[in-house]
Amino acid sequence: MMQPIRSALVSVYYKDRLEPLIRVLAQHGVQLYSTGGTQKFIEELGVPVTAVESLTGFPEVFGGRVKTLHPTVFGGILHRRHEATDVAQAAEHQIPPIDLVIVDLYPFEETVASGAAEADVIEKIDIGGISLLRAAAKNYRDVLVVSSRDQYEAVTTLLTEKQGATDLADRRDYAAAAFEATSHYDTHIFQYLSQGTTQHGAALKVSQKPATPLRYGENPHQQGTFYGDLSALFDQLHGKQLSYNNLVDVDAAVLLMQEFQADGPAACAILKHTNACGVAQAGSLHEAYLNALACDPVSAFGGVIIVNQVVDAATAGELNKLFFEVLIAPDFAPDALPVLQSKKNRILLRQKPVAFPQKQIKTLLNGIIEQDFDKVVEGAHEFRTVTESAPTAEEVAALEFALKICKHTKSNTIVLARAGQLLASGVGQTSRVDALRQAIEKAKAFGFDLQGAVMASDAFFPFPDCVEIAGEAGIRAVVQPGGSIKDQDSIAAANQLGMAMVLTGVRHFKH
Repeated sequence: MMQPIRSALVSVYYKDRLEPLIRVLAQHGVQLYSTGGTQKFIEELGVPVTAVESLTGFPEVFGGRVKTLHPTVFGGILHRRHEATDVAQAAEHQIPPIDLVIVDLYPFEETVASGAAEADVIEKIDIGGISLLRAAAKNYRDVLVVSSRDQYEAVTTLLTEKQGATDLADRRDYAAAAFEATSHYDTHIFQYLSQGTTQHGAALKVSQKPATPLRYGENPHQQGTFYGDLSALFDQLHGKQLSYNNLVDVDAAVLLMQEFQADGPAACAILKHTNACGVAQAGSLHEAYLNALACDPVSAFGGVIIVNQVVDAATAGELNKLFFEVLIAPDFAPDALPVLQSKKNRILLRQKPVAFPQKQIKTLLNGIIEQDFDKVVEGAHEFRTVTESAPTAEEVAALEFALKICKHTKSNTIVLARAGQLLASGVGQTSRVDALRQAIEKAKAFGFDLQGAVMASDAFFPFPDCVEIAGEAGIRAVVQPGGSIKDQDSIAAANQLGMAMVLTGVRHFKH
C-alpha cells in the first residue's frame, strides 16, 4: 500500500548528511515540523518549517527536556488513518497527521565512553526522541520512521524513486530498525545504571553493533558475524578481512599480551588455535621474536603474532621470513611497514588502547553463561613456598613468567619455561600427566635442555606423578594452586628430588 508523505517531524541531534533529505521533502511539498537546533538548521537551508510549539501551543520547558511530549504530536503520529473513529477524533482536536518521523537519539554511549560525569551522562538519556521512534514504529502502517543519520541517504533515494511515497514493506523495515535502535539504547542505559550487576530481574542484556558479516564461521559451511566496533581497537594497515578464526585467535593474543606491560621488557607471543606456541621477553623486540619463534617454529607457521612494542625494521625483516596470518603491534616503524606489506593477504593491526568488557559470555545448551574475566595474576608476593628448598630469584622470575602463559592456555595445561622464554607447553589434555609428557617431548624436539627449568600447572596435582616426571626431566621449581587432599604427596616428592614448590591458592582453568 503506497502512502504519500505530506507532513514530517524532524528533530535530530546530528545534522550532518541531513540536507539532501530535507531538500527532497521540500521538493515534494512536505509540511515540516521541527524543534530547536534542527528547526534553525532547516530555516538556514531556506526551507519552510513550522516550530513544534506552534503546533502544540505549548513552549519547550525544563531546558528542552520537554518539547515534543504532547498529545498533538503523538496523536498526529499514532492515529490510525483507516479507523474512522481515530480520524474523527483527530479532526475534533485539530491534530494534523504526521506521516514521517526523523529522529536520532542523544549520544548516550559516546558520553559514557568519554568518561563524563554522571550528571552529564543522565542528561543524555533521551526521553522524547525514543518515545517518538516507538510511536512512529508502532504505527508503521501509516508512518515512516527514520531513526539514524546512517539511513538518510537510503531514505532520500527511496523517496526520490517513489515520488515522495513509501509502501508498507518499506515502512515495516524502517520500523524494525527503529525498535533495534531503541532496544540497543535502553540496553546500554541499563548497563550503565546497574553497573554490570543483574540484580534487577537477573536478566542478561547485551547489544553490540555494528554487525560485520564474516566470510564464514569456524568452518566454511557455517555462517559467521562479528558484532562490535573493531575500528575502536585496531587500525587495519594491510591484508584481507579478518575471519572468524582470526578473530578468535586475535582475542586470545590480545588477552595474553595484557600480562606483559608496554613499559616493561620487549615481549612477543605467537599463538595457534588460541594457545601460545611461543612467548618470550628480551632486551629488544628482535631478540624476543627470535626466542619466541625458537620455542616451536613448526606451529608458528600460519599463526597470530602479537608484540608489546613498535615493530622496527630489524624485527620486520625476521618476521617477513615466516608465513603468518596476523601481526598485532602498538605501531610500526616507517621503514618496517613496507617490508611487512610485501605479502598481499598478511593482516597487520595497529592496536589502540581500549577498555574491555568486564564479563565473558558464551552460549550454552538452551541459554547463555556469563562470568567475570580472569584478571587475577599471581606474583612472587602470592607464592607460598611449601618445600624444604625455596626457589632462587631467577626461578621466581621464571615461575611468574610461566604462570602468565599458563593462565591463557587451554586446560589441562603444563607450561615449561625459563625466565623470559617459554620452552614448551602441553595444552588441552584430558590428563595432566599427558600434558606434562607432551611438553617435555616438544621441548626436546626443538633442542631445549630442561635442566634448571621451571614448571607451571593450571590446577593442582592429584598425585605426585607429575612432580616425579618433571624432576627426572631436570625441572627444578614448580608453581601450582594447591588444594588437593594429596598435596603433601607432591610436596614430599619435590623434597625427595631437591625441587622447590610454591603454591598460589588460585586455579586457572581455561575450557
